Amino acid sequence: MDNKKIVVIGGGTGTYTVLSGLKNHPVDLSAIVTMADDGGSTGVLRHELGVLPPGDVRQCLVALSEAPETLRDLFLYRFEHGALAGHNFGNLFLSAMEKVTGHFEDAVLTAGKVLNIKGRVIPVSTEPMVLMAEYEDGRVVVGEHNIDAGGTLSVPEPTLSVGGKIRKIFLEHEARASFAAVDAIMGADLVILSAGDLYTSLIPNLLATGIIEALRRTPAKVAYIVNLMTKRGETDGFGAYDFVAELEKYLGPNMIDIVCVNTGIPTPEMQALYIEEDERVVSPDLEKFAGKRIKVVSGDFVSQIVFEKNATDKLRRSLLRHDSEKLAKTFLDLI
Repeated sequence: MDNKKIVVIGGGTGTYTVLSGLKNHPVDLSAIVTMADDGGSTGVLRHELGVLPPGDVRQCLVALSEAPETLRDLFLYRFEHGALAGHNFGNLFLSAMEKVTGHFEDAVLTAGKVLNIKGRVIPVSTEPMVLMAEYEDGRVVVGEHNIDAGGTLSVPEPTLSVGGKIRKIFLEHEARASFAAVDAIMGADLVILSAGDLYTSLIPNLLATGIIEALRRTPAKVAYIVNLMTKRGETDGFGAYDFVAELEKYLGPNMIDIVCVNTGIPTPEMQALYIEEDERVVSPDLEKFAGKRIKVVSGDFVSQIVFEKNATDKLRRSLLRHDSEKLAKTFLDLI
């Protein structure tokens, strides 16, 4: 296993979860992280300091960290009072290091040394990425945070009603993939497209010029972890097959070799929390994959750990997540 190279692509809690499990096994890990985040603490730092978004990178660094628990907690600590309320220490550290070193990649390397990470964390691009969404009703929404909020701000007609499906996601300006990201994909044995917000965490990585071409050329198998729950305003009514079909609009056909589909059922109490937000358990849709070239790996991947949200965190975050060890075992068996 020591020579097996696994690359995880995504952002946020989905990537954090799969990295947390794989870190405990003898594999060579790399995490390629979206640079489109512009919400919460990350959004403020990006706007006020002109830095690249640190939030998703910070989560991946902590996931791969083998440093003492206190140091990992420090990078996750979110201030609750004063002028820094809502800001995360890890975000501030990465932003300050970018200013000191002059390069975000150097800031990530330094943070990786401080946290003694097992593997690498790689920004998908070192160029600013501004995410845009075109909806079926004609609205064009600018910014990851606005898209994530269901398209509440739009141009050129912000008075149009909120709702409708996303027709496509694209970048305001072209952003080239980092050399390190392309190199990691080309040298991988397995590439995992992680669970997470489909349009605002995963697909933005595919929009960096060079990533899709690398995924087409790599000898690695490409796996995709389907979300546990739908997301209001983005994937309403989606089943597992719909997630795959949407990804293939960007990747092209026959690009995904393996799909990891959850068949477990969250507790009624947990489901009720999501139903209040008009979100539902993703249907496995196993019958729809019949006859397709995609290998489907199904099972109960629901974690029994309930994740709590910090009161000062203004962003909506997932309370329900995949079981990181079950995911790790699944992928280790595959390779």
